[in-house]
Amino acid sequence: MRNQLTIRIEKPFVKLVARVWLRQAAELALAVAGICHPVELGLVIAGDDTVHELNLKYRGVDDTTDVLAFALSQPPGSKAMPFITPPDNVVHLGEVIVSYPQANRQAEEQQHSVEQELALLVAHGVLHLLGYDHESSQDEQKMRAMERKVMETIAAKGKS
Repeated sequence: MRNQLTIRIEKPFVKLVARVWLRQAAELALAVAGICHPVELGLVIAGDDTVHELNLKYRGVDDTTDVLAFALSQPPGSKAMPFITPPDNVVHLGEVIVSYPQANRQAEEQQHSVEQELALLVAHGVLHLLGYDHESSQDEQKMRAMERKVMETIAAKGKS
């Protein structure tokens, strides 16, 4: 059984984003993290207003950001009661929301393509859904190494 990835792209960005590119970034992030069982997740490409509103409502931060991740399951070691695995045995991870305008600004700052920035943000969000974070320098190094591996694999596939 393969992963179930639902992709929603807000209207102004539909023609600017390739769904196959987003799927590839998400699938590679799952592979790099060693996920070998089927998972389900949602991916939304949105505008700054949408991301700002979600950031304020759910994180209390009155600003836009590049990516938000809303996990449906608890990371390993969490003291919260775990979700029950559904009968289809597909682990429902949650949703990743990426701001296209912020990705575009960051791509310009980093002097690479917006596609590359979107892939990095999707990978970053998926890793957050899996419980990875960057709260400590050790955790950040691990997460950044995984993101680099995703991006290196995407770059290698692009050259083949």
